[in-house]
Amino acid sequence: MRMRPTLSWTPAADLRPGTTDLQPVVDALSTGGVLVLSGAGISTESGIPDYRGKGGSLSRHTPMTYQDFTASAHARRRYWARSHLGWRTFGRALPNAGHRAVAAYARHARVSGLITQNVDGLHQAAGSEGVVELHGSLDRVVCLSCGAFSPRRELARRLEAENPGFDPVAAGINPDGDADLTDAQVGDFRVVPCADCGGVLKPDVVFFGEAVPPQRVEHCRRLVREASSLLVLGSSLTVMSGLRFVRQAHQEGKQVLIVNQDPTRGDPHALTRVALPLGPALTTVAHRLGIPVGGGPAD
Repeated sequence: MRMRPTLSWTPAADLRPGTTDLQPVVDALSTGGVLVLSGAGISTESGIPDYRGKGGSLSRHTPMTYQDFTASAHARRRYWARSHLGWRTFGRALPNAGHRAVAAYARHARVSGLITQNVDGLHQAAGSEGVVELHGSLDRVVCLSCGAFSPRRELARRLEAENPGFDPVAAGINPDGDADLTDAQVGDFRVVPCADCGGVLKPDVVFFGEAVPPQRVEHCRRLVREASSLLVLGSSLTVMSGLRFVRQAHQEGKQVLIVNQDPTRGDPHALTRVALPLGPALTTVAHRLGIPVGGGPAD
């Protein structure tokens, strides 16, 4: 069963304002067993915009839906042209202080797991291990006919060969790696089929309107059950794929803490929402805990 896309929500008038007090986050991490759920907001300091924050991509860009992608060859050509260009920029993004802080918490046994809604791979690049990619990853491609997986870099090489000289200037890059191009810029971009069976290729990500695989959802629910508390970083929790875990933690009597500059759909279930930039906030928390963050996974 596929979910109907939810692109926006309106905060209730009586929603509590955010705070700048990081002590509840420090207290939770000091006892360990914290499950982290991250969203697009943690990657903004790496140059990847989020969906719904100030200047978020939804103000200028409607994400591809699963229904459009599977039903229309034109939609697929437009998607792959934009994604192919975006991949060049997306692939150059580097982890920021927020990603490094989360990895440092894990190295010092303060977190029990990490679920990310992001498809950028920056948590892993920062040194985090065992990351559950709730919405998949842009560095993999899957065939919708035979189910074969292949590396994105292999597809990139094939698309380069089929589209020599394709190098338009994009208006921006979105959290899903999609570049903002006009139809004229897309032009007659050529899409390539699966090298094994000739079927339709799709990035191994969950599009809007597509359901997260049930086994992945159950794995995440188990992580919530086993955690002492849930720490949400940089997610508006607008879509149910992440919000359901906040609701589960709340129903199980576990603390939910959110660090996000804007109100979120999960605020009514949270002990607190810290309205501070993620990189500096998470680094400050690490310093209070005596955890070195450093500049990379080897530190």
